[in-house]
Amino acid sequence: MKMKTAEFIAFSAATMMLTALGIDIMLPVFAELRRHFGLPRDSTATAQIIGFFFMGQIAQIIFGTLSDRYGRIAILRVGFPLYIFGGVAAAFAPTLSIMCIARFIAGVGASAVFMTTIAGVRDRFVGDEMARIMSLVFTIFLFTPIVAPFLGIAILSISSWQMVFLAPPVFAVLVFLWSLRLAESLPVEQRISLNWSSIRTSIGSVLRNRVFLRYTILTTLLFVALSSYVASSEHIVGEIYGRPDLFAWIFAGIGLVMAIFTLINSRLSSRFGARRSLKFLLVLYCVIATLILVYSVYVSDKPGMSLFFVAVGLLLALNLAIE
Repeated sequence: MKMKTAEFIAFSAATMMLTALGIDIMLPVFAELRRHFGLPRDSTATAQIIGFFFMGQIAQIIFGTLSDRYGRIAILRVGFPLYIFGGVAAAFAPTLSIMCIARFIAGVGASAVFMTTIAGVRDRFVGDEMARIMSLVFTIFLFTPIVAPFLGIAILSISSWQMVFLAPPVFAVLVFLWSLRLAESLPVEQRISLNWSSIRTSIGSVLRNRVFLRYTILTTLLFVALSSYVASSEHIVGEIYGRPDLFAWIFAGIGLVMAIFTLINSRLSSRFGARRSLKFLLVLYCVIATLILVYSVYVSDKPGMSLFFVAVGLLLALNLAIE
């Protein structure tokens, strides 16, 4: 059954929300996880976040290739069960190690769904129309980091941390049922064959592209910075600054700034070109990062809370805009 454009945009945003929801809704429950698994007070319990986050990034390469061979729907049908199984297994994991493995599996599933969504947009639209559709999808998607921490706190206030972990799989089930209306966007005649010769040729052409390598290294470094903040944000707010009550508000505020900067960057790219905008944002990022580093080293090892999170908010917003 073929979706109309408006429904496809909403569906694409919902599938991309699975990745952000699988991370951001968990952040308020770290204190409960520490108590449940008997972890030290100063630990962050972030291994399960890191496993989900990094595996999702790595698996995108694999699923991107597989979807070009077997079609978008086939990979989508693999991704949803993995995400749902990993989420449910993490909620009832008897140890932190098993939870990390379950979150690893959920991250793989989220990656499959995410990559299939991006590929589906590219299959259906081209040029300016594709850029417009992707902009709309990302605009809707960016509200997830703003809302998810509050949703986690709301569920935790009336139930246990296990129910917070079950929220993303439940949402995934609904989106999976919705996906049954989605038609295949990659015809059989346009699919590629998988053989070592073609893969080796593709890898070689990529590695010889210096521009691609430079941007890949840049985005990798930015991703490391972003994941470091996501993994440690609850510990910074709750333990270092002693204001766990403000965590959701701070995380949501930073998410809002990130959404605004993403929209600003799209305007800058349209007016001045992507490369000029990238250089400007990268210089601004380095200046702000250097200033906060110098302040932390030579003025105060714990900057004022407002100053620190304003700087972090700007850095993360620039981070996302650059990526």
